[in-house]
Amino acid sequence: MLYRKMPKNGDELSILGFGCMRLPVKEDGSIDEERATRQVRYAIDQGVNYVDTAWPYHMEESEPFLGRALADGYREKVKLATKLPSWLIERREDMDKFLNAQLEKLKTDHIDYYLIHALVGDLWDNLEKLGVADFLDKAKADGRIRNAGFSFHGSGEDFNRVVDAYDWDFCQIQYNFLDEKNQAGTPGLKYAASKGLGVIIMEPLRGGNLTKTMPQAVKDIWEEAPIKRSPAEWALRWVWNHPEVTVVLSGMNEEAHVEENLKVAGEAYPNSLTETELQLVKKVERKYRELMKVGCTGCRYCMPCPAGVNIPLCFELYNNLYLSGNADETKFLYAAQLSGAISVGETGFASQCVQCGQCLEKCPQHIEIPKMLESVVEELEGSDLEERVAMARQLFKKQA
Repeated sequence: MLYRKMPKNGDELSILGFGCMRLPVKEDGSIDEERATRQVRYAIDQGVNYVDTAWPYHMEESEPFLGRALADGYREKVKLATKLPSWLIERREDMDKFLNAQLEKLKTDHIDYYLIHALVGDLWDNLEKLGVADFLDKAKADGRIRNAGFSFHGSGEDFNRVVDAYDWDFCQIQYNFLDEKNQAGTPGLKYAASKGLGVIIMEPLRGGNLTKTMPQAVKDIWEEAPIKRSPAEWALRWVWNHPEVTVVLSGMNEEAHVEENLKVAGEAYPNSLTETELQLVKKVERKYRELMKVGCTGCRYCMPCPAGVNIPLCFELYNNLYLSGNADETKFLYAAQLSGAISVGETGFASQCVQCGQCLEKCPQHIEIPKMLESVVEELEGSDLEERVAMARQLFKKQA
């Protein structure tokens, strides 16, 4: 296992972190606790020392599971990370209520790495008004948390201002070779590192979309490599190649995944990919973009939309529908993310488009945005949209 140093506190963290959002499950959807515990403990025995969870994972069962899985001395072997469910916060005292409940669920007296979960610009603005800085300061002072950070899913400009808004120890961003220009992206990675923040990476495989149901055209490119590696190894090595990255989270739920990721995590040094290998990854990235339905880079020049449509997110999910082949999951994410169920923002559905055409003047990719939004409506909304929105609101609005 290779380790990298957290800039502000000097912690030596395993470059592979165990993400507990996609644990193995039984037929009824509940966590397969015996199997998941074996996987988590095996990874720790092999050198993984960063374990990540959050309030809503596995219908709020991930934290209690992890509290049990880290018994028998395993809690002392790891740095434990969990997250404040920011979309549920209505007042300052809610922050302490959730943190205290999480400490109980996780059977611990402190959280090593505590994040404000799933920030976008308006959500951060709301939390800032409610006193989140005071909450973090006091929770650090009384020892309930050791390091304060945030996970992020918003725009690049919002990312920079969140970084600058508090004395963070670390942050967590979505990053892979398809997301260099999406959300925080490469500019955000470098900006956070320049400010002395450790950077934790989520979705290095884009939720598995870079490894499962892979188009044959992409497989053919990987076969060109003189050194044969699995698509997962290529994607992970590409992220670890960036020296600004501290830890990469992997949602491992198959024993084979654990073994493969552990092996790669013992070899993936920063700046270790050759220029030829980097060009091969770039070729794969270009092929994926050819296969995508919309050539949107997530630059957000089209925003804000006068009708409130979240154009980049609509297109991101529309592309994911065709890259992943998982219609049910993509439709649920569309309902959850664009209904405002996980933020304090307004709805951003494609069907809100009024064909005003303002976005057409701004798009550097010259995408026929209103026309493409019609396709998004056809593929991702449908007669059961309200039912999916209701399910999402029920999931994300539970109180502690």
